[in-house]
Amino acid sequence: METSIYLDKFEALAGQLTRELPGQGQLQCKAGMWLNSAVLKIQRTSWLNPSAGVKPFEESIFFSLWISEASLKENRLYYNIHALKLRELSAYVIKSREFAEAFRKAFKAFEKRWPNVRTDFGPLTLMEGWIKIPEKTFEKDVLALARQFLDIEFIINGLLEERRKVKG
Repeated sequence: METSIYLDKFEALAGQLTRELPGQGQLQCKAGMWLNSAVLKIQRTSWLNPSAGVKPFEESIFFSLWISEASLKENRLYYNIHALKLRELSAYVIKSREFAEAFRKAFKAFEKRWPNVRTDFGPLTLMEGWIKIPEKTFEKDVLALARQFLDIEFIINGLLEERRKVKG
């Protein structure tokens, strides 16, 4: 199968997740092609810069699932949490490496729930893992990973709140 077939599936799942996600409008779910991969991305609006010139998922933290031509050959669906340009998030004072270390320390308690996960990356990738591309249960398995992310998003929220700039 080509990645475009998976893009169609991700788009349908993005719509489903958007309808069922808690916190009306606080979580964004988008599907698209990025770096020659079909991708499904989820993030909170508070995890990105609010400025008009910033594209969603650029200066931000987000969870993504993706399939590329290379991953198709490996029969793998990848997932990760990216933290891009954290120093540029205007509402927070963040040191990327320190943030990544704090996330990984808190994530340790949940790590066993995530298949084939690794956290030994630089500060841009907080964690990354993969599952075999499920043919018969693709939608169910992608939804399960997305919902599993929702179970750990409180870690990111807490770490950001600790680093929020004081107004005044």
